Amino acid sequence: MPCALVQGQQKSILDAHDLSFLGQMVKDVMEASRIYPGQKISKDFGPNRTEGVLIRPGGRTSYPAFWIRDYAMSIETGFVSEKEQKHMLELTASTQSDSLIQTKWGTKIPKGSIADHIRIDDGKPIYFPGTYSFENQGEKKWGMQPPFCDPFFFIQMAYFYVKSFSQTKQLTKEIKGVKLIDRLEMAYQMPPSNARSHLIEVDDSNRGVDFGFRDAIYITGKLCYASLLKYQAAKQMAYLYGRMGDKSKALRYQQEANLLSISIKRTFIDTRGMLRASTGMSGQADVWATSQAIHLGILKGQSRLKAAQYLRDAYLKGELSQKGNIRHVLKSDDFSATSAWEKSVVPINTYQNGAYWGTPVAWVCQAIAYVDFKSAQKLAKEYMQELRQGDFRKGDSFGSPWECFNDKLTQNPVYLTSVAVPFIIFKKN
Repeated sequence: MPCALVQGQQKSILDAHDLSFLGQMVKDVMEASRIYPGQKISKDFGPNRTEGVLIRPGGRTSYPAFWIRDYAMSIETGFVSEKEQKHMLELTASTQSDSLIQTKWGTKIPKGSIADHIRIDDGKPIYFPGTYSFENQGEKKWGMQPPFCDPFFFIQMAYFYVKSFSQTKQLTKEIKGVKLIDRLEMAYQMPPSNARSHLIEVDDSNRGVDFGFRDAIYITGKLCYASLLKYQAAKQMAYLYGRMGDKSKALRYQQEANLLSISIKRTFIDTRGMLRASTGMSGQADVWATSQAIHLGILKGQSRLKAAQYLRDAYLKGELSQKGNIRHVLKSDDFSATSAWEKSVVPINTYQNGAYWGTPVAWVCQAIAYVDFKSAQKLAKEYMQELRQGDFRKGDSFGSPWECFNDKLTQNPVYLTSVAVPFIIFKKN
């Protein structure tokens, strides 16, 4: 634990009182995010006809569909039942693209692609961000192919289902004529990768969103965050094949994870110890990727301490956070006066281009704790204070946890990953 390294004894970043509050809030936000069979949540869509519970990204009126990544990132909270997990896993598998699809925009949906989100009324997969229309999806501003994170989050869904409920037999179940384990392999192989490093790599001609939490950002070259997700998925595939007794495949995926770890460190670390988002367009130092790499154990030893020190210093300078929520890019790393990232479809200091998010806060706290435990606790306390002050359970005029905010604007209330992901990390630290 990072706290043990710093303090010489076991101590939590978040105290028991705050952790209990956060856990109950996660449970309540997740319940607000559930869509029960037959339930209608938006005047623009029919009721949930998928014959099972779906968990959308948040409550109230935001995001009226089933998003794979937000759900997958929230499973480990312990608040999703076996029946619910099985339904969402099989729904996701059943909407996987089994062949190459051309869109009306000239973009492509490769074989193995996993939906960005799935409509609740007719179960149609929407592979690209920015629309709820099956026929109109694929506009080029969202990439030339679907996001690269969702295939890896599909693997995460299967991993947690098998691990949590000892459901190894699910891996050989056929879904639309294809075994689930084979669908997981198809998904793993979908994102384009460099032949030598195995990192996800794109150019303008085959660009895809690296991670859905910055789908409004234009990023090319070798992609750090997508490669971190690939590393995690490789380890999860190794576990799944190990459970199936396939030692050869398990070893192959573990070796793949080892190669990706080496490649990530060789490719993305800058002189300050931060990981850059990419080697091409929008290659700024990436707070989310850096803290996630520390969490995953890819950055260790002196590399971890150097990155953690930089994040701590940025926090103390006011470059990193606001009310305990975290920017994608440090203020001092903004590309220009008009954009945090090099290229974005949204204005500076809004949404993914400089607003503040709750989702990564525990990764950042965990990182900072390696060098300054008190600052990590202070950041976590600021995060909790914002949640208590804005607690959506106080009434309709309150909305915390928000998806993101700045000092003037708030966006999408009762947002699940803003509390679920921190809770998963804080309860272990």
